[in-house]
Amino acid sequence: MTAEDAARKADHQAQKVKGKVKEKVGAATGDRSTEAEGKADKTAGSLKKAGDNIKDAAKGR
Repeated sequence: MTAEDAARKADHQAQKVKGKVKEKVGAATGDRSTEAEGKADKTAGSLKKAGDNIKDAAKGR
Protein backbone atom coordinates (compact mmCIF):
# COMPACT_ATOMS: atom_id res chain seq x y z
CA MET A 1 0.00 0.00 0.00
CA THR A 2 1.35 3.39 -0.94
CA ALA A 3 1.30 6.45 1.27
CA GLU A 4 -1.37 7.92 -1.01
CA ASP A 5 -3.57 4.84 -0.53
CA ALA A 6 -3.16 5.04 3.23
CA ALA A 7 -3.98 8.76 3.27
CA ARG A 8 -7.08 8.22 1.12
CA LYS A 9 -8.29 5.41 3.38
CA ALA A 10 -7.68 7.54 6.47
CA ASP A 11 -9.70 10.38 4.91
CA HIS A 12 -12.58 8.03 4.19
CA GLN A 13 -12.52 6.65 7.73
CA ALA A 14 -12.38 10.18 9.13
CA GLN A 15 -15.42 11.17 7.06
CA LYS A 16 -17.29 8.16 8.42
CA VAL A 17 -16.39 9.00 12.04
CA LYS A 18 -17.20 12.70 11.55
CA GLY A 19 -20.60 11.71 10.20
CA LYS A 20 -21.26 9.46 13.15
CA VAL A 21 -20.41 12.25 15.60
CA LYS A 22 -22.52 14.78 13.68
CA GLU A 23 -25.44 12.34 13.64
CA LYS A 24 -25.23 11.81 17.42
CA VAL A 25 -24.96 15.55 18.12
CA GLY A 26 -27.97 16.22 15.90
CA ALA A 27 -29.97 13.53 17.66
CA ALA A 28 -28.98 14.79 21.10
CA THR A 29 -29.87 18.39 20.32
CA GLY A 30 -32.98 17.61 18.32
CA ASP A 31 -31.46 19.19 15.19
CA ARG A 32 -32.76 16.97 12.41
CA SER A 33 -30.75 18.82 9.76
CA THR A 34 -27.44 18.10 11.49
CA GLU A 35 -28.51 14.53 12.15
CA ALA A 36 -29.32 14.05 8.46
CA GLU A 37 -26.00 15.59 7.39
CA GLY A 38 -24.24 13.21 9.74
CA LYS A 39 -26.02 10.21 8.28
CA ALA A 40 -25.10 11.36 4.77
CA ASP A 41 -21.42 11.85 5.71
CA LYS A 42 -21.32 8.47 7.44
CA THR A 43 -22.86 6.75 4.43
CA ALA A 44 -20.51 8.47 1.99
CA GLY A 45 -17.49 7.47 4.05
CA SER A 46 -18.72 3.88 4.21
CA LEU A 47 -19.26 3.73 0.45
CA LYS A 48 -15.83 5.17 -0.25
CA LYS A 49 -14.28 2.67 2.16
CA ALA A 50 -16.10 -0.16 0.38
CA GLY A 51 -14.68 1.12 -2.90
CA ASP A 52 -11.19 1.02 -1.39
CA ASN A 53 -11.77 -2.58 -0.32
CA ILE A 54 -12.87 -3.52 -3.83
CA LYS A 55 -9.79 -1.87 -5.32
CA ASP A 56 -7.56 -3.73 -2.86
CA ALA A 57 -9.23 -7.02 -3.70
CA ALA A 58 -8.71 -6.38 -7.41
CA LYS A 59 -5.04 -5.68 -6.75
CA GLY A 60 -4.75 -8.90 -4.73
CA ARG A 61 -4.18 -7.30 -1.33
